[in-house]
Amino acid sequence: MYLKKLKLINFKNYEEAEMAFSDKINCFVGNNGVGKTNILDAIYYLSFCKSYFNFIDSQNIKHQTDFFSIHGTYKNQNSLNDQVSVIQKRNSKKSFKFNKKEYERLADHIGKIPLVMVSPYDRDLINEGSDVRRKYIDGVISQFDNNYLDNLLQYNKTLAHRNALLRSFAERRNFDAVSLEIWDKKLAEYGQPIFEKRKAFLQDFNPIFENNYRFLSDGSEQIELVYESQLALEPLVQLLSKSVDKDRMLRYTSKGIHKDDLLFKIDGYPVKKFGSQGQQKTFVIAVKLAQFEYMRRVKDFKPVLLFDDIFDKLDHQRVNKIIQLVSDDNFGQVFITDTQSERIEAIFSQVDIDHKIFMVEHGIVTTHQ
Repeated sequence: MYLKKLKLINFKNYEEAEMAFSDKINCFVGNNGVGKTNILDAIYYLSFCKSYFNFIDSQNIKHQTDFFSIHGTYKNQNSLNDQVSVIQKRNSKKSFKFNKKEYERLADHIGKIPLVMVSPYDRDLINEGSDVRRKYIDGVISQFDNNYLDNLLQYNKTLAHRNALLRSFAERRNFDAVSLEIWDKKLAEYGQPIFEKRKAFLQDFNPIFENNYRFLSDGSEQIELVYESQLALEPLVQLLSKSVDKDRMLRYTSKGIHKDDLLFKIDGYPVKKFGSQGQQKTFVIAVKLAQFEYMRRVKDFKPVLLFDDIFDKLDHQRVNKIIQLVSDDNFGQVFITDTQSERIEAIFSQVDIDHKIFMVEHGIVTTHQ
């Protein structure tokens, strides 16, 4: 599957823009702040029903306008065209359509157009808290497993109910063990399969990640992703039962898959503390490329791949290795942003692969001749 055409109206800094793409590599070149990343974000919207950078949809409407729309035409695996559209009006519900049919649940669209975004913001995977890493794992698995996404949504609703009950116990100075056990069972019903799926996913994901890191770095470091979960010790229903007194005191649920973490290690130590900037950046890129490869195997077709300004601060050798990798037949359509037209032109003078270069200047996109 690949994106043939994209049309933007009043999206961020674009009043109106239309683009036709190569089915292999597409590069957007221009200075910082001209709108290159906004194009990638629009493509991301068409896969995930939301922005990669700003989850408040109305804030993506161009100033002094009443709505934005994004329209994409995809060539699917059967060589037929699929139309995907999102329209957001101010003070209105977002409309998301696939082949002109509006979704009742946006979650039903997730996974139809697999996509991987690689961005400077991905350093948050290393530097921020465990919630960022959990959301990353959940986002990957949800693209190929609708049951996982449903379990996750139900788990979060159940967790909110259990926490509300714990707060009410404290406020009313009473305790009803039977009521709490009802929510414990439901939490375990949804949480245990989530744990098992995360565990199985990371067992398969790790070797792919390690191969990518070695290829990109030519390094001898021992690197690993370690899944840390309380459920590795005992089932969730038992953990919840043992933590009742603690939870009543804290007024929230202290055990569960909402406490899971993914540890990034290099030579046995946290990458956050002991990895250089180059190692950290390579680590994150290797994670995202492993995500691409894993999804390609599961879906049996190639996701769309977005590279947002990742060449900055990478040495020439690593840039060439990334291009060498994505030029391989295992990769499909790729979108790249960069500030240096000379670098992009030099790269593709050495690589024989179909590509298009677009020049971006303050919301205006032109095809480079």
